[in-house]
Amino acid sequence: MKPHTLSVIVENRAGVLSRVTGLFSRRGFNIESLAVGTSEEPGMSRITIVCIGDDAQIEQVMKQLNKLIDVIKVSDITDNERVERELALIKVAAEPGTSRAEVMQIAEIFRAHIIDVGAKTLVMQVTGDSDKIDALEKLLRQYGVKELVRTGRIGILRGSKTVKSGK
Repeated sequence: MKPHTLSVIVENRAGVLSRVTGLFSRRGFNIESLAVGTSEEPGMSRITIVCIGDDAQIEQVMKQLNKLIDVIKVSDITDNERVERELALIKVAAEPGTSRAEVMQIAEIFRAHIIDVGAKTLVMQVTGDSDKIDALEKLLRQYGVKELVRTGRIGILRGSKTVKSGK
């Protein structure tokens, strides 16, 4: 079983996300990552869902999603060439002096941006693929990660291919 990235175009209405996620929970599927936002089409939102399952399980989930009233289109973009990114905000213990300098150097190597400096902490913002963020988090653990917030993965097809509603 492998992670699948689903791109779901839905009507931008109250309760749609609840119905979509409810479908996953009723079938015993865990959502590994979930990101939702408005799309380029007025009145539509795009939900990016990463879940783990074999091809048959994912196909069944997609069929069930397509039956929901507010779902316009469901696409499994896993096997397509795509760009995926995630955003993380990480608050790290960083005492003035050596440890702060080391944390700032690690941030620079990962092209993370320091967005807040406190007396004993730094907050950084990093974007990239999940592996990059995992690697940065692992390195920062030795200094003490105080808080970590991740957006979940979003993805878009490369080149001229698109996932659109067809409306």
